[in-house]
Amino acid sequence: MDKLIPKLHKLTQNLWWTWKPEVRTIFRDLDLELYHKAHQNPMSVLKQIQPEQLEQRAADVDIPARVDRALRQLKEYLTPVTTWGLTHAGAMRSRPIAYFCMEFGIHESLPIYSGGLGILAGDHLKAASDLGVPLVGVGLLYHEGYTSQVLNTDLWQQDVVEPFDIADLPLVPAVDHYGQPVQVSVELPGRIAHAAVLEVQVGRIRLILLDTRVKQNDPKDVALAARLYGGDQRMRIEQELLLGVGGARALRALGINASVFHLNEGHSAFALLERARHRIQADEMDPHLALQEVAAATVFTTHTPVEAGHDRFPADLAAEHLRSLAEGLKLPLEEVMGLGRVNPHDHGSAFMPTVLALKLSRRANAVSALHGVVSRKMWNHLYPGLREEAVPIGHVTNGVHLPTWLATEMNHLYESHLGVAYQGSLTRPDTWSKIEGVSSAELWETKQVLKARTLRFIRKSCADTRERLGLPEIDPAPLDPDALTIGFARRFVPYKRPDLLFTDLDRLDRLVNHPDRPVNLVFSGRAHPADNTGKALIQKVARLLEDPRFRHRIVFIENYNIRVGRLLYQGIDAWLNNPQRPLEACGTSGMKVVLNGGLHISIRDGWWAEAYDGQNGFAIGTGETHANQAIQDQRDAEDLFRLLEEEVVPMYYENRNSVGVPRCWVERIKQSIRTLAWRFNADRMVKDYVDHLYLPAAIGSSCQMPPP
Repeated sequence: MDKLIPKLHKLTQNLWWTWKPEVRTIFRDLDLELYHKAHQNPMSVLKQIQPEQLEQRAADVDIPARVDRALRQLKEYLTPVTTWGLTHAGAMRSRPIAYFCMEFGIHESLPIYSGGLGILAGDHLKAASDLGVPLVGVGLLYHEGYTSQVLNTDLWQQDVVEPFDIADLPLVPAVDHYGQPVQVSVELPGRIAHAAVLEVQVGRIRLILLDTRVKQNDPKDVALAARLYGGDQRMRIEQELLLGVGGARALRALGINASVFHLNEGHSAFALLERARHRIQADEMDPHLALQEVAAATVFTTHTPVEAGHDRFPADLAAEHLRSLAEGLKLPLEEVMGLGRVNPHDHGSAFMPTVLALKLSRRANAVSALHGVVSRKMWNHLYPGLREEAVPIGHVTNGVHLPTWLATEMNHLYESHLGVAYQGSLTRPDTWSKIEGVSSAELWETKQVLKARTLRFIRKSCADTRERLGLPEIDPAPLDPDALTIGFARRFVPYKRPDLLFTDLDRLDRLVNHPDRPVNLVFSGRAHPADNTGKALIQKVARLLEDPRFRHRIVFIENYNIRVGRLLYQGIDAWLNNPQRPLEACGTSGMKVVLNGGLHISIRDGWWAEAYDGQNGFAIGTGETHANQAIQDQRDAEDLFRLLEEEVVPMYYENRNSVGVPRCWVERIKQSIRTLAWRFNADRMVKDYVDHLYLPAAIGSSCQMPPP
């Protein structure tokens, strides 16, 4: 036992375990109840488990041998002979990519994410790790995390802060060449804010996080990085300065000479000004030359197709916070302000970090093909004289990290039929073409196992919520296990239209309560803490559960997070996405469902606009939109009802063989996996970034720019 405990602790020190189910199972088998109570955090489990129980369970479930095997696998993973990255991105080995993001969704036990942006960033790091791409993540450590969602007795979203114990995370002080812990400072109006630099290993990737809980800070600056997206606009711009300026300084202090800065959304745009400022101060470069050089070595990814979603800081607030940077850049303050304005000469207009990022990057991309079209139209006015199609914003369609989201049972099925090493060739179509050799019965049976587990979780979650709210127990339990089960889970905002099916409750009643072909609907999702419109949509969905017609057919699951999402993606039969086109930038949840043998039902928006082939899922509408949004909403609701009534539901229930397998439904699942899995995974996404953006930008960063 004296040897086992240090080995268990060593296994927790790299977040590699977050996408290795066989490693997570070790800690789950020590104490299942404690494992879930501890948010599936192995370090927390080890802190709380009683020594006697640890010793007994270690003997009962063969823990020592499993730990030794996992440590050997981790060592082999961290010291590979070769990787895709070593072959294709070797030029960046000495000068890695610096990947800045406001949030990172690695695992539910590290609550420094709120939604899709953070989940995408987490998947990006993990895929870069698997591929061996030289990359360093840069973010903030929110010591109060984000918020948890609970409903009150009015079924209104409450945002509860759940502080987590930093000691339960494998964070260590980042040290410089002399072995000394690194700390950075950032100039803010009238004061200097300080941050310790911590790091956590995500496989082969270092994730650098700035922590404001240092003794030099007053309470106001400690609070700067207390909570993700907290506070007013002043706190928001100061958070972004801390991330961008502080992050760039942390990299320098650690001796990380990044070839490329990749900004994942505009929150970290101030990093570009800091990078140019350093070149001017350290190498006496001409300011405009320094800005050109920085732009040549920057990749900027925009995720927001809604104009209101981009930060806009009032001119006086921005000027107050940019004064120090302008002095360091040796440029007039108004010229620096102009870099963040749509019209640089409109001195009273708002300062936009997204505009700053676009002006100071030579390589910008959207996150799907259609989003690229939307982004070029949205930002065309920044490029006077260029036709809309010539605006320099391309696209790299998002993908999801398969090992993170794939159910163990589906992985076993894939290993049996695609080959035990299939995860090494995820981006090859011929890898996935082998799915045709899987028997329909085996695929269907595997999906039923996943569905049963998901429905157990849903019923328990609903029962716990009702008990907490003092509502009567639903008897019998909601959701028929044999019914077609459709999921809808995402951020609740009006343009995502979570209530589209509620436009005709009588028709919805006939759909879900059909005597021979019933349908379950599962909703989950959160609204931003300040978004009362989104909270009203949640309340509208949740209140429908009290209608006797829907009490056993429709549920709402509280606190949508990585764990809830993973369970839904794995067990749901079909996934619904019905945003107002073209306002969905990408939408990766449906990709996760596809990998787990579910079908996607979606408006032709985001990734589905380039993915749907007529036989690999279902499409709502034609892709054409009416000028009047109210009329378009009516059309889409009608198309969705018709699609469910005439195609989706019949396909699930009809044409079943002697053992109850719906032949056409399972054939469509196979078509979905065969045509989509190789394209919409994070390995393909990261490879695209390397080939089309990182390598050209890295070459640009090493070239001396000509004088202006």
